[in-house]
Amino acid sequence: MADNNYDASHITVLEGLEPVRERPAMYIGSTDVRGLHHLVYEVVDNAVDEALAGYCDEITVTLNNDGSCTITDNGRGIPVDAMEEQGGKSALEIVLTVLHAGGKFDKNTYQVSGGLHGVGVSVVNALSEYLNVEVYRDGNIYEMGFARGGVLKTLTSRANASVEGPVHGTKITFKPDSRIFETVNFDYDILSHRMRELAFLNRGIKIIISDARSGYGDTFFYEGGISEFVKYIVGAKETVHSDIIYLDTKDEPNKVEVEVALQYTTTYSENLMTFVNSVNTREGGTHLEGFRSALTRTINKVAKENNLLKGISDSLKGDDVREGLNAVISIKIAEPQFEGQTKMRLGNSNVKGIVDSLVYQNLSVYFEENPKVIQAIVEKALSAAKAREAARKARELARRKSTLEGSGLPGKLADCSERDPSKSEIYIVEGDSAGGSAKQGRSRLTQAILPLKGKILNVEKASPHKILKNTEIQTLISAIGCGIGENFNVEKARYHHIILMTDADVDGAHICTLLLTFFYRYMPQLIENGYVYIAQPPLYRIARGKKEVYAYREEEMRELVEEFGEKGTSIQRYKGLGEMNAEQLWHTTMNPETRVLKKVDVMDAGYADEIFSKLMGDNVEARREFIARHAKEVTNLDI
Repeated sequence: MADNNYDASHITVLEGLEPVRERPAMYIGSTDVRGLHHLVYEVVDNAVDEALAGYCDEITVTLNNDGSCTITDNGRGIPVDAMEEQGGKSALEIVLTVLHAGGKFDKNTYQVSGGLHGVGVSVVNALSEYLNVEVYRDGNIYEMGFARGGVLKTLTSRANASVEGPVHGTKITFKPDSRIFETVNFDYDILSHRMRELAFLNRGIKIIISDARSGYGDTFFYEGGISEFVKYIVGAKETVHSDIIYLDTKDEPNKVEVEVALQYTTTYSENLMTFVNSVNTREGGTHLEGFRSALTRTINKVAKENNLLKGISDSLKGDDVREGLNAVISIKIAEPQFEGQTKMRLGNSNVKGIVDSLVYQNLSVYFEENPKVIQAIVEKALSAAKAREAARKARELARRKSTLEGSGLPGKLADCSERDPSKSEIYIVEGDSAGGSAKQGRSRLTQAILPLKGKILNVEKASPHKILKNTEIQTLISAIGCGIGENFNVEKARYHHIILMTDADVDGAHICTLLLTFFYRYMPQLIENGYVYIAQPPLYRIARGKKEVYAYREEEMRELVEEFGEKGTSIQRYKGLGEMNAEQLWHTTMNPETRVLKKVDVMDAGYADEIFSKLMGDNVEARREFIARHAKEVTNLDI
C-alpha cells in the first residue's frame, strides 16, 4: 500500500547525468537497437558539425572487438581549458558530464548544427560502461576517462610526439552499458548506411568505417553530393530522364540553404528522403511539405503552359507527380526546431513557404530550359493519373460487391468476437491446412484467422491498378479495414496486432517478405504504429516418453537433446505450420502467455527502402551482391 505520509523526504533530486540513466528513452528515443546506434550518431554528428563549420574533412568510425566503438575526427578538438564559472573544471569535463553544455548554443561557433539540444555526447557518456576521450590540440594530447557518466581518470596531458596520430581533432571510444540497452551489439550495415548518407550530404568529407569483428570496411567520399545520393538510390532502375535534376539555392534574409536532387524512374513507388543539417528527418516536416507543394505546382504550371495535360479534365494530383520519384531534400538552417531529441520531424513553420518558393522558382527555370525532361515527367504522371482512376473504380467495385455480399468481410476470414481493435489480433496464415489448425486452436474472443492461398503479388514490380485486382490483396485490405492509398485511415484498422504466421522454410520466408513489402509500400502507418508482427513458430519438437519441449533455434535443440539424452529421444523438425495440431500451434505460437512475436519496426526508412528495392525489385546484380555478402549469416536454409 502507498505511503500516506507524503512529504519532502519523498522527493528525489537526480544529480548530473543520473536523469539520463534513470530515463534513457527521454534522451535517445529507446533502449533497443535504435537507441544503441543513436549513441554513435550523436558522436559522429558532433564531428559533422565541425565539418559544416569548415574545420574537419575526415571522420573515422571503428567497431572494436570488445563491443566498443571509436570515433575520430580531425576537427579543432573539444576545448580543454578551465571554465571558472564551473569551479575551474575543464571544458572537456563539462561537455562530457553536464547536460545542455556544448558549443551549439554559441552562434559564433556553429552557424548550423544537427546537435541542437546540446545533450549528445554527455548522454553517450552517461549510457556507456566506459568512455575514453583523447583531444589533439595545441601540440598536446589530452586524455580523460569516464565510467557510466562519472569521472574515472582526471584530465592529463602530454606532448603529441606521434607522427601517425592526428595533429588536431577528437577521439572518443565508448562501450554501451549492457545494464541499459536490450542489446549492445552494433550492426555494421545500419551504421555504414548512415555513414554513407552523411558523406553524400556533406560533399568533400571522407568517412571511413571499419569493423574489427568481421573485417568489413568502407570508405565514403562523394564530390557530387546529393546528386550522387540520388544516383545511388536509383541504382539500376530504368529512368524516365537521363540527367539528375539538381537545385542549390538560398534564402539570404532567413539564412536557409536548400539543396534538392531528383530523378524519375519507371517504377511505381516514391522514394523521398529529407534532411536538416545532415539529420535524417524520417517523418518529414515543413521542408517536405514545401517541396511537395512546389513540385506539384510547378509541374502543373509548366504542363498547362505547354499544353501537355491531354486526357485528363483536371490538374495532376500530388500522388500522380510523385509516382516513380527519387529525391533527396537537404536544407541547412541556423535554428531548426525538431520534434524530440531523436529529431524525426522539422517543425519550423516559416520553412514550408521558403522551400516552396525557392523550389518553385528554380524548378520552373530548369523545366523551361529542358522541355524534353518536363514532357517525359508529365507523360509518367498522366499514366499514374489514369491508373489512379482505374484503381478508384476497382475499389468502388470491390466495395459494391462487398455490400451486396453482406458484411463486407472476406468469406475465408474467421473473425474474433472482440470489437475493440486494441484487444484484437489477426493471424495472416500461409495455406488452408495451417489456417484450419489455427482456427481450431485460437482464442475466438480476440484472435481472427485469415488464411492466404500461396504467394501474394510482388507489389514492388506491379502497378497500383494490378495490385488492387489481386484477389489475395483485396482480401487483406478488406479484412484489415483501413483502406489503401488516398482512402487509407489507420484509425479504421480492425486489429492492432497484425501477425504474419508462415512456414519456417524458404517459401514461408518469401511469403512473409512479400507481405512485408505490401505493408511497407501501401500501409506504412501500420508498421509505424507498431501493429505488424511476425510469429515465431518453433523449429523442433523434442520428446521423450510423455515429456515434450519445443526449440526455436538449432543451438537450443542441441542443448535439450543433450539434457534429455539421445537414447529414446525423438526429434521432429517442423517445416510447415500444418505439421502441428491445433493444441500444439496454440501452445507454441498463438498463446499470448507462451508465444514469441517479432515486432516489425522501420528503424531507418531509407535503409528499409533500399533493402526492399534491392531484394524485391528488378536489379538482379544488386540482389546477387547482397546475397553473396550475407551468405555466411544464413542460419536456416532448405536445400
